[in-house]
Amino acid sequence: MRSSLSKLIAATILAVLAACAGTTDPGGSTQSPTLDALPRALTAAEQSLVTSTNDFSFALFRTLSAANKDSNVFTSPLSASMALGMTMNGAANATYRQMKSTLAFGTTPDADVNASYKSMMALLRGLDPSVDFRIANSIWYRNSFAVSQSFLDVSKNTFDAQVSALDFANSSSVGTINDWVSAATVGKIPTIIDKIARDQVMFLINAIYFKGSWRDKFDVAQTRDAPFHGVAGDQTAKMMHRHGMLSFYFSNDFYAADLPYGNKAFAMTVIVPRDNVSIETVAASLQSGTWATMVNGFHDFTTDVYIPKLKLEWERTLNTDLQSLGMADAFNPLAADFTRMSAPGGLFIDKVKQKTYVDINEEGTEAAAVTSVGITVTSLPPQLRADKPFIFAIRDRLSGTILFMGKIVRMP
Repeated sequence: MRSSLSKLIAATILAVLAACAGTTDPGGSTQSPTLDALPRALTAAEQSLVTSTNDFSFALFRTLSAANKDSNVFTSPLSASMALGMTMNGAANATYRQMKSTLAFGTTPDADVNASYKSMMALLRGLDPSVDFRIANSIWYRNSFAVSQSFLDVSKNTFDAQVSALDFANSSSVGTINDWVSAATVGKIPTIIDKIARDQVMFLINAIYFKGSWRDKFDVAQTRDAPFHGVAGDQTAKMMHRHGMLSFYFSNDFYAADLPYGNKAFAMTVIVPRDNVSIETVAASLQSGTWATMVNGFHDFTTDVYIPKLKLEWERTLNTDLQSLGMADAFNPLAADFTRMSAPGGLFIDKVKQKTYVDINEEGTEAAAVTSVGITVTSLPPQLRADKPFIFAIRDRLSGTILFMGKIVRMP
């Protein structure tokens, strides 16, 4: 059970449900001991968090895959969950309930959710000393904006978040935030924001960095040019090859392999559809139940593995995706309720942005993700100044009938 749970945690962190990578023949080399169990048993609350995070991971991935049928996707649901989890602590009423439901926390009390985030961060950071895994959180807010101290305290104590007040009117604030992002991802994601609008008051940011060497590396000499049959037709890929033992699973719809890093605490799970099944069908089928069946069904086989070498940078604004998962009010200036973040209210999420990076090669995998939640204060209604060409209409407001329409481009 613990081995399966470790694989679930690793899969959540990397969120590479449709990515590709592999391992190589060890060539008789001495390997470090394997880690086949967590250093301690998970609490019931931590087990609930893993389940919730995975449920959110699959839901977000299915949504992103459906929205990008002809494009690559590389997302970190764990990064999104962390950033939104911090933000949720400032939400109230319907906004809070929608965020909690979207993150798949069900009826789990806030105290248990927060405590589990904290303990799981500590557990994952030190899980495998042969893998460089980092996770960091930060909150940056306008220095003239009143933020609830209790909200900031929860963010510091639960998420180990760096909290800083900045002069958002000073352009140097953009550089300060991006410098933190770059440092947290070892330079792989150098920026997350381009500018700060005058009505933006806060950014809640999560960063994840992963670098692991394959437990059995690929032989560079075995990498060959070979066709990759993509949605846009055949392309030439640098195809890595390995013959040897690996954990393998197959169903009616796909083949899967589990490819470990370091001491085997972390692994990359590769899923390839069968010839008569589309990648979209497989992506749409991924959920906790089918994933658990696969993880528990891995068996060791000696076989050939061909995996393309690749490097990918990906970014997306997740607003529409999260709204489709049920988190609508948080983005609505008229409905959002973040009064636990700032008592005066008037706040809403204007943008949830994620950037990711992955480099898969013969040595191993390097991956990074940053998720930023931008908080904006509702502005006063803008002025209407018809001091330039304009259009106007005279209408019957009750029936909706337009009586006249005009365009003015000069004074008569």
